[in-house]
Amino acid sequence: MNYNKAVFEAAYGTSKQLPKDENIEFAFSGHSNVGKSSLMNAIFGRKALARVSSQPGKTVTVNFYDVEGVKFVDLPGYGYAKVSQSDKKRWADLVEGYLMSDRDIRLVVQLVDSRHVPTKDDIQMINFMIDNEMPFVIALTKCDKLNKSERKKRENAFMEEIPCADQITMIWTSTETGEGIADLKEIFEELADDEEDYDDAE
Repeated sequence: MNYNKAVFEAAYGTSKQLPKDENIEFAFSGHSNVGKSSLMNAIFGRKALARVSSQPGKTVTVNFYDVEGVKFVDLPGYGYAKVSQSDKKRWADLVEGYLMSDRDIRLVVQLVDSRHVPTKDDIQMINFMIDNEMPFVIALTKCDKLNKSERKKRENAFMEEIPCADQITMIWTSTETGEGIADLKEIFEELADDEEDYDDAE
């Protein structure tokens, strides 16, 4: 995939608006302000394709980006306390409507801030994907903010804090240093190649 060809496709505010899937999709999930848009921009090699905001709770739509037919989907961030109950319900309906639809969601990239204990919402989301047998990896964001000893401490802690941690692929990422970006791209490429192999076999 040529990530530099990434283009913004559309944004949807309700699950009923979501288009029919026509290709594989990679979704990005995480707490408000955890860095989803920044991570996607780093993957695309673009500075501002995915809108980055310093205001938590800004993304309230499911945003689709296209890379040569493969869809990258930015899910609205969860867990922002100042969002109204009606907005929280709309978020839940929208995200669950997306994740539980009959789409070819090949992988969910679940973002967790590497500096902190995962939030209750992080754990709830991880358990949701485990229970529904959804393929996912965890991107531990902002790892450049940790020194070597702090990182080791958090690495050990995550094994206790995250359910089934020993069975989950965790990738340390930084949009500042670029760490982990190539690892994520490699996973995407492998899954996209699997799709091509399947198509060729038909």
